[in-house]
Amino acid sequence: MTEGNFVDYVKLFVSSGNGGKGSIHLHREKYITKGGPDGGDGGRGGHIIFRGNRQLWTLYTFKFKKHFSAGHGGDGSKNRSSGAQGKDVFIDIPVGTLVRDTETNLILFEITEDKEEVIIREGGLGGRGNWHFKSSTRQTPRYAQPGIEGTTLQITLELKVLADVGLVGFPNAGKSTLLAALTSAKPKIADYEFTTLKPNLGIVEYRDFQSFVMADIPGIIEGAAEGKGLGHYFLRHIERNSILLFVIPADTKNLKNEFLILQKELVKYNPELLDKLFMIVLSKADLLDDELKAEYAMEMKTLFNKTPHLIISSTTQYHLIELKDALWKLLNT
Repeated sequence: MTEGNFVDYVKLFVSSGNGGKGSIHLHREKYITKGGPDGGDGGRGGHIIFRGNRQLWTLYTFKFKKHFSAGHGGDGSKNRSSGAQGKDVFIDIPVGTLVRDTETNLILFEITEDKEEVIIREGGLGGRGNWHFKSSTRQTPRYAQPGIEGTTLQITLELKVLADVGLVGFPNAGKSTLLAALTSAKPKIADYEFTTLKPNLGIVEYRDFQSFVMADIPGIIEGAAEGKGLGHYFLRHIERNSILLFVIPADTKNLKNEFLILQKELVKYNPELLDKLFMIVLSKADLLDDELKAEYAMEMKTLFNKTPHLIISSTTQYHLIELKDALWKLLNT
């Protein structure tokens, strides 16, 4: 998926349908001139329903359609015939989408399962026909209820990326290059910071026709948890990854310090991120000679002894097979 097609934040207007009017019909047929009330009920208006769809990865389609209106209920008719129900509108959204009230910013619900359905706006009820109001003292009521009007709401859809592996690191750490090396994704790659401004997704093919999804998350900077730069915009995507892969470049000035800053920003944003399984890789190993690789290997073993870690190069494919094996093992832990 290209970065330009990844849309993760949209505002929509949704309107449910009006209920139909009840009928005030009085029964008439040959030889029956005063048959009494037989007006039917109005049909209910259509609902606005959100439905989870695991085949969707982005909110891109909502760039072009932002208004959704359900059908109105039909009016009641003679012989107590009810009006037709208004047509419901189903809106498919990716699994892992938050739905907020735009005005109050309150979270209304979150779609977390495929085919999960939530009615966000119910259609208006249809009015009752005049036969409901017949009584011993009111034999021919000539009135019925109007239908209840539908309601309109402005909402915000906010997508948090759902992936098996999320790449975490500072800008220009080599995350996009790693994604391109492991998957068929074609993220923008350049030798400057913040090349990636939106998440990129790719499918990593593994043995025996198995696979897993990897997400390249835009780079974190120190202070991101306080909203520095686009911190919250980036960090919210990390919450929905099964495991995290910390990517630290070989040209870093301080391996331990860089990892601690990344970890600190995640914890400050959401302490529950500490509960996720994670792995650490030193990228850009093609910049190192054999002696430096050995030194880094010793340092990583000392610093991250109980945590899976590896030295890799996306450019030369160094240790990428071992990386896929390690990630698959973590995913199935």
